Amino acid sequence: MLPAIAALVFLSFSNKEIGELETEENKIETKTFDQYSNLNFTVDTTQLNSPLLKKDFFGFKEAIGYTESRGFYHLVNKFGYMGKYQFGNTALSTVGIYDSKDFVENPKLQEDAFHAFTSRNKWLLKDLIAEYEGEVIDGILITESGIIASAHLSGPSGVKRFLKSNGTRSFSDAFGTQVKHYMQEFGGYDLSEVKADKNAKVVLNTSNT
Repeated sequence: MLPAIAALVFLSFSNKEIGELETEENKIETKTFDQYSNLNFTVDTTQLNSPLLKKDFFGFKEAIGYTESRGFYHLVNKFGYMGKYQFGNTALSTVGIYDSKDFVENPKLQEDAFHAFTSRNKWLLKDLIAEYEGEVIDGILITESGIIASAHLSGPSGVKRFLKSNGTRSFSDAFGTQVKHYMQEFGGYDLSEVKADKNAKVVLNTSNT
């Protein structure tokens, strides 16, 4: 691509901000899926494919959680991504979580982390949302929720590449899932209950147990 296109990729974000939120291959040195697979836990997935599931934040997070892990809070994949929403350590650190073992074993903490991460991404991506919401790129209607979901997969820079290239540059993760898939699959949800907050953090206390 031309240098001008490359420059546009990082125009709206500082290197620090992008680095904090990129979903890189964050590794857990001593934790593997086998160490968690024998834990006893239950997951209620009865609503995930229900026509009663609304297109609101609850529906959004449950749909992403099901896609990422089938809703299993204790899952750690072979790349070290953890929990229902498959977070890496770098992403977790941006919302104030540093104990990966506690995170994997704590469903409430995972839900709080997803809310905070969504709030932070909503702030970081506000300019792209304002610019592209309602546009059609590569046959996909661009919506706020599609942009935020795509950032969960690729980080803000991956979303920016897709939008600024008019869909010709689409990030794929290690399993081949593309930004444009998340942009389409999770479009049209109402995320108005989540406030944009650059400094969104999880409050760690005894209630997260």
